[in-house]
Amino acid sequence: MTDFDSARVPESGPPRRRVARVVLLDPDDRVLLLHGYEPDDPADTWWFTPGGGLEGAETHEQAALRELAEETGITDVDLGPVLWKRYCSFPFDGRRWDQDEWYYLARTRGTGAAPRPQALTELENRSIAGLRWWTSAELSAARETVYPTRLAELLRTLLDEGPPSAPVDLAPEIV
Repeated sequence: MTDFDSARVPESGPPRRRVARVVLLDPDDRVLLLHGYEPDDPADTWWFTPGGGLEGAETHEQAALRELAEETGITDVDLGPVLWKRYCSFPFDGRRWDQDEWYYLARTRGTGAAPRPQALTELENRSIAGLRWWTSAELSAARETVYPTRLAELLRTLLDEGPPSAPVDLAPEIV
């Protein structure tokens, strides 16, 4: 485990957005990812884990479960520990987003209806193309952009070794 590299993480500027993300696994150890795109350039696409910003006095755990329900319709989950933490900064929809992300492990027992968004924001409606389950092998072979960029490796380690004893601080991603 390493600390955030303070030389690469800006300490000034607007407050960072606090984000809770979910690494949702099904009974077959597939991970659920959303397919996103830049609203003004639908050809600029990537895959990412469900999740989003904390609202009001909401805890990270509450935000993780709320965002999962809103973005996927899945509510029957066992929320596990925080696996990873990272700082990221990226351009999206005409502005720069600086955020601290916590990635929670979650498992769903259900394999019923296909997941689908239930309560997307206006921006999400303009930038999410769908979602799908990925096996570890599919993720490792993917030629598409996936965030966090090391997700295939992180998922393989998680499936092989189980959750870490304490959250792992991932290297910052600045796009």
